[in-house]
Amino acid sequence: MASLAVVLIILGCAAIAFFKGTVVRAFATIIVVICAGMVAFGFFEVLANVFISRGDNSRFVSLVPWAQTLCFLLLFVLTFAILQTGVTFLTRHPVDLGLLPERIGRVVCGLITGLLASGLLLTAFEMAPLPLSYPYQRFDPAQLDVKRPKGVLLNVNGLATGLFSFLSNGSFSGKRSFAALHPDYLDQLFLNRLLATGEVGIVSSTAPAIEVPKPGVWPASQAIAEQVDAFVSELRTRGGKIASEQGGASVSLPVSPESGYIPTIVRVGIRKTAIKRTADMSGGAFTPSQLRVICKRKGYGDDPLAGDGTNVYPIGYLASADKIQVSPKIEIATSDFEDSAGAKYIDFVFCVPNGFEPALVQLKLNSVVEIPRGAIVSADQAPAPAVFTPSPEKKRDTDKPARPSSPPQEQDAPSEKRGGGLSDISRSVTGVDLDE
Repeated sequence: MASLAVVLIILGCAAIAFFKGTVVRAFATIIVVICAGMVAFGFFEVLANVFISRGDNSRFVSLVPWAQTLCFLLLFVLTFAILQTGVTFLTRHPVDLGLLPERIGRVVCGLITGLLASGLLLTAFEMAPLPLSYPYQRFDPAQLDVKRPKGVLLNVNGLATGLFSFLSNGSFSGKRSFAALHPDYLDQLFLNRLLATGEVGIVSSTAPAIEVPKPGVWPASQAIAEQVDAFVSELRTRGGKIASEQGGASVSLPVSPESGYIPTIVRVGIRKTAIKRTADMSGGAFTPSQLRVICKRKGYGDDPLAGDGTNVYPIGYLASADKIQVSPKIEIATSDFEDSAGAKYIDFVFCVPNGFEPALVQLKLNSVVEIPRGAIVSADQAPAPAVFTPSPEKKRDTDKPARPSSPPQEQDAPSEKRGGGLSDISRSVTGVDLDE
């Protein structure tokens, strides 16, 4: 279906360029599409977060999961319309380059325009809360192999996202790089919907919904490292699945089963203000594939938002100091917090590739935080484990007041000392944090 749509868009653009324009105008349209795509990629998250953050009190709650798709398309269409109007005005006097150059040039330019336009459109719909098979199924949950994604005809969406990642990291780079914030963006979009049900949304109305304290990153213990090796071996033999103790079901995990990794603990705090009654906007319920650590090569410098990165997904979280819990869904309620706690901390286990270190943490589509300076410590400086044991029998009702729990000692620190949140540059990605 997606490949058919790509063919129709490409042929339609080629036909319009051939019958309704000139080579000069057709070439200018390519530039317009690229510029409109850059504007859409550059600002859709900021605009979408404005609507998402106000979704709690809106009559259009059902549209909140579609905010990124709608904002991306809106920005693209408006920018394209404005620039194309200018092109039409400037080229109102036709320039004829001759019969053959005109006919061949129009078709070639139309085909290129169609490639770019179809890739941008396909990427926009991959942001939406659609079933896994729409607009196409990038991975098979039954045999999850993150190293072998499926694509569409001519890989048009990969062309569109790759072009913008290149431009944002090159001559047109700003204060943040799309390649650093969204490495393997198409994989992110699909995995954000992997295993998601009606109880798990793809966005969080509170952005950022997470924080990373100090210390927040350290190497796993030997006992945990041995379990990680066993889980990676199981992933290799069971087609990207691990047996879960919760109901005996298998969990598909987007963990790359490679040998060159360091088992690493990353402590992630889920903010109390992110717990919402509406599942489509809650940051308190998510799947392992909706949480990712963006790693950069060691010695990358002082700016984690520059350059590029690589995604690493959790293999599980600590149920005790020496045990990893694998779960298809992590769900937190207000009853999991102390009355004075601003965040519920959970120690997640990641397979960080050799030569890399965690730089950013992202939850769902719209919540990104930097790992603060000094948060990465050695194993002998690791704090007491922030274990998490969900209670299946507990009624998770966000309307009830929180009751005391037993968080680790580090959770008693004031929120400003925990080191969560984005820098001024990073907040341009997530928008205003309305809960602070």
